[in-house]
Amino acid sequence: MPSIPRPEPSASPHPRTGRAVLGLCLFLLLGLLTPLLPAKAADSAHPLSQQEAQQLLNVLNNPKERDAFTHTLDLMARGLPVAAPAAAPAKAAPAKTVADVPPDIHTGLSSIRLQALGYLHNFLGLFSDLGIVGHWAHTTLASADTRTTILHAFAGGLVVMLCGVALERIVALSLHKPLVQLTQNAENREQRNTLADEDAAAHDPIVDGSSETRAADQRRQVETLRFFARVPYAMGHFALKAIPVLVFLAVAYLAVLVLPWSAKTDNVIMTLANCYAAARILYLFVETGFAPRSPMIRLLPATDATAFLLTRWWNVLVAAPAIVFCLSTLGSQFNLSPRGTDAMIRGIILIEHILIAVFIWRIRHLVSRALQPRAAPDTAIWTALCAIIQLWWIAAMFLDASLWVVWAAHLPGGYYWILVTTGVTLGILAVSRLVAVMAYALQDRFFRINPVLTERFPDIQKRADRYYPFARRILTGAILFLTLIAMTEAWGLPTFGFFMKNAVGRHLLDAVLTMLVALSVAVAIWEIINAFLNQQLTRFEKSDQLSRATRLRTVLPIIRTVLLAIIIIIVAVTTLSQIGINVTPLLTGAGIMGAAIAFGSQSLVKDFITGFFMLVEDAIQVGDWVTTGGVSGTVENLSIRTVKVRDINGDLHIIPFSSVSSIANTARGYNQVIVKQQLDLSEDLPRVTAIMTKTLKDMRDDAVFGPMILSDYNDLGVDNSDSGGATLLGSFRTAPMMKWKVKREFYRRITNQLAAASIKFYTGTSYFTTPPGNAMRITTDAPLPIPANDAPNQT
Repeated sequence: MPSIPRPEPSASPHPRTGRAVLGLCLFLLLGLLTPLLPAKAADSAHPLSQQEAQQLLNVLNNPKERDAFTHTLDLMARGLPVAAPAAAPAKAAPAKTVADVPPDIHTGLSSIRLQALGYLHNFLGLFSDLGIVGHWAHTTLASADTRTTILHAFAGGLVVMLCGVALERIVALSLHKPLVQLTQNAENREQRNTLADEDAAAHDPIVDGSSETRAADQRRQVETLRFFARVPYAMGHFALKAIPVLVFLAVAYLAVLVLPWSAKTDNVIMTLANCYAAARILYLFVETGFAPRSPMIRLLPATDATAFLLTRWWNVLVAAPAIVFCLSTLGSQFNLSPRGTDAMIRGIILIEHILIAVFIWRIRHLVSRALQPRAAPDTAIWTALCAIIQLWWIAAMFLDASLWVVWAAHLPGGYYWILVTTGVTLGILAVSRLVAVMAYALQDRFFRINPVLTERFPDIQKRADRYYPFARRILTGAILFLTLIAMTEAWGLPTFGFFMKNAVGRHLLDAVLTMLVALSVAVAIWEIINAFLNQQLTRFEKSDQLSRATRLRTVLPIIRTVLLAIIIIIVAVTTLSQIGINVTPLLTGAGIMGAAIAFGSQSLVKDFITGFFMLVEDAIQVGDWVTTGGVSGTVENLSIRTVKVRDINGDLHIIPFSSVSSIANTARGYNQVIVKQQLDLSEDLPRVTAIMTKTLKDMRDDAVFGPMILSDYNDLGVDNSDSGGATLLGSFRTAPMMKWKVKREFYRRITNQLAAASIKFYTGTSYFTTPPGNAMRITTDAPLPIPANDAPNQT
C-alpha cells in the first residue's frame, strides 16, 4: 500500500544534528518550564539556579528522558492531554518515588506509558474523527451555493470520466488484433524453444545423482532464459494495454484545457483522472506479469486459474490507493479539516485491509501447495515444517492487521518502514534467485571439462561430476549467506558491519573462508595426484609394461589411503586452529600417543613397513607360486600387513610380513628343470644324453609345449661315480610356473625310450645274513636242514 502524505508526529532527534537539536531542546524546555516556575521568579526574570540547571542538564544527557520530553512536546503541539509526571522534570525531587524506584527506571516506564497512551489515543481518534466528516457534510450541503458548486464540479468530472472511459474502450478494441498477433508470435517462439530443449534433454540423459542435479540446474537456467525471452513480448503487451489509458488521460487534459470549467471542477477532473490512470497502470503491471489470457508471455509462474484469480482480486484491491489519493487531494479543496480527511483515509484503508484478509483466506490453499517441498523426506522435522507452512496465512493476516494498526495508531514511520522493508526484501529475494540461476549456470559450465583434457585424462569428467553436488551446496550456502546479509541490512540490523568490523564476526568469516580454501586446496591436491597416478597406470598398460602396471595397481590403494590420511589431518588441524582451538597440545599429545603406540606395536609397524616395500619392489604378486615363511603355495591375497598363501593341500596360510625373511618366487623370469639319472657304471652315458636331447627337441617342436620351453637340453655331465652307480645331470629352462608341467611330460616321454634302448639303471643289492658263529650262506645256495630247537634269526 503506498504511503499517503499525512501529519507525522515528531521523532527523536537525529544524532547527526546533535548540537542544534540539543540547543533547540534546551530552548523549548525553558519555554515549557517557564509557566511552571514560581510567579516571582518568572516576573523577576531571575536566572536558573544551579540545582535547576543541573536537572535540565540531566534531562538532556539521558536519552530516555530526552525522548520522553520530545514526545511530551509532540502531544502538547497536537493539543492532547499531557500526563503530570512528564510535565514536571525540573521540579525538585529530593525524595525517591514509591518503593524506592530509581529515577531513570521510573522515567523510562513513564515514557513508555505516555507513548502507549498516545498511540491508543490516536487509534481511538479514528472513530471520534469520523464525526467531523459528518458535521462537515451537514454544514457544507446545508448551503445552497456550496452544494451547487460541489454538484457542478463532480458532475463535470463524471461526464469527462465517462467520455474518457468510452474512448479508452474503443481504442482497446481497435488494438485487439495487434495484441492477438503479439501473443501468437510468443507462442510460436515458445514452441521452437520447447522442441530445442527436448532435443537437448534427449542427447543428455540422466544417469546418476550428479547428472540429475546438473539437469535441474540447467532446467532452471532454461526457465530464466525463457523469462528474459518473454520480457520483450510482455513489454509490448503492457504498451498495447497502456495506450488506451494514455488516451483517457489525453481526453481529461483536453477537457480541462478546452472547456471553460471552474477551478474546483478542473481540480476534481484532474484528480479523478490521475487516480483512475494510476490505478489502471498498477493493474496493468500485475496483469502483464500474470497475463491470464496469454500464457506464453506470462512472466510469473502460475496456472491459468490462479492468474485469473489474482488479477481479479488485484483489480479490486488497487481501487483503495486511488480513493485514498482522491480524498487526500480533494479534502482540502472543499474545506474538509485534515483530521476529517485522515479519518476517512484510515477508514478506507481499514476496508482495504479487510479485503486483503479475505484475499489471503481465499488463496491460502494455493500458496500452501506452492510452498510445500517437492521431495521432502519422511521425517518428523519435515512433517512439522510442512504443517507450519500450511499455516502461513495466519502470519500473513497478522501482518495485514499490524499494518493497519500501525497506520491507525500513527506510529512514527512504522507503516512506511514495513512497506519499504517488505518491498526491499522481495526485491532482494528476486535478485538472489536470478544470481543463483546465473551462478549455477557458471558452475555447470566450469564442471564441463574441455574435450582435449578429457582425452588426456579419460576419468577426469567422472571425477568432476562426483564433486558437483558438494560444490553446488557450498555455492547455495554462499548465496543464502549473502541474501541474509542483504535482508538483515534492509531490516536495519548491522550484520555487514558485524562481519566486517566486529572482531567476533570477522573471526568467524575468516575461519569459514580459510576452511573453504583449505578444503579446495586439499581436493585439488588429491585430484592432481590421483590423475597423475591414473595416467601413469594407463601409460604402463599401453606400453605393455604389465608388471609395472600390476605393481602400481597393487600399491595404489595404499598410496591413496596414506595421502587421504595426511590431507584429512592437515585440513582438520587447520579447521581447529581457525575455530580457535589451540592445536599445539593436541599435536603434542597425538605425537606422544603415536610414539607409544608405535613402540608398543613394533611387530605391527614392521608388518606395515615391510609390506609396503615388498609391494613397491614388486617382490610378490597375487597368483605367484612362492615359498616364504616355511610354506609353498599360490598367493591369493596381499595387504599392507599380511600375505595369504594357499598350499598344494588346499590350506590357506596367513603370514605377516614381519615373519617373512625371504621369498622364493617361482613366477618371475624363468624356471629351470634339473634332470638327474642314476645309471649303471657299465652304461653308455652319451647314448642316454642323446635320447634326452632328442626328446626335449621334439617337445620344443610341439605346438603345446614348445612355448613353455625356453632352451635346449644342457648336458651337465656326470655329477658322481661310485659304488652307487653314475649320476648323470642335465638341465633346461621353461617359462615361469611351467617347470612342473614340462618336467612331467619330459619324464613321461623318455621313460619308454630308455626302456626300449635297454638302458641299465643302478639297482641296490639285497642279501640275508646269519647270527655270529654260523656259516654265512648266500641265497643262491641249497637250503640246509634247520634243527627243531635252533631256529635262525633273520635280519
